[in-house]
Amino acid sequence: MELMFALLLGYALGSVPFGLLLTRLTGAGDLRSIGSGNIGATNVLRTGRKGLAAATLLLDMGKGLLAVLLTWRLFPDAAGIAGVGALLGHCFPVWLRFRGGKGVATLMGVSLGLAWPVGLVYAVAWVGMLAVTRISSLAGMTAAVAAPLAALGMGHGDHAVVLGVLAALLLFLHRANIARLRAGTEPRVGKSGSS
Repeated sequence: MELMFALLLGYALGSVPFGLLLTRLTGAGDLRSIGSGNIGATNVLRTGRKGLAAATLLLDMGKGLLAVLLTWRLFPDAAGIAGVGALLGHCFPVWLRFRGGKGVATLMGVSLGLAWPVGLVYAVAWVGMLAVTRISSLAGMTAAVAAPLAALGMGHGDHAVVLGVLAALLLFLHRANIARLRAGTEPRVGKSGSS
């Protein structure tokens, strides 16, 4: 029951589509009809509103963090499951017919909640790769892979398993991006295209 509660709590928090809500509330239109149609911060950036994109990133990160921290207070052993629920909720929200985002910011929040040093590695890998390549998808995937490796290296074996599963899901959701990266057609931040 604890695991089911943690999963459902995480899913409920993760499924809040902040990018879509913010763009609608501010008159920027339906995010699903802009750019890639994704509900994440990278696509919000394509509306030309950097503040909205930053808010989306922070809120998407916050819901992953909150899911883990809330569950930790109630059922410490189920915190990782809440993180799984949060990412599933973001990527497959029932309110949007299971078509959500790709989970990069939410996974950062989950990583921070499980072990803040792991979350710090995630953030550094994300920002560092983005600064070097200006390719959002590559930065997100790099960070996702770095998190379970960091958890393993820091002695958080249980977290490494959870983060490894979530990284695999994130990579799967980025399969089209991977194909474009291999073809050399993946867009850079600041240019139009998919994410």
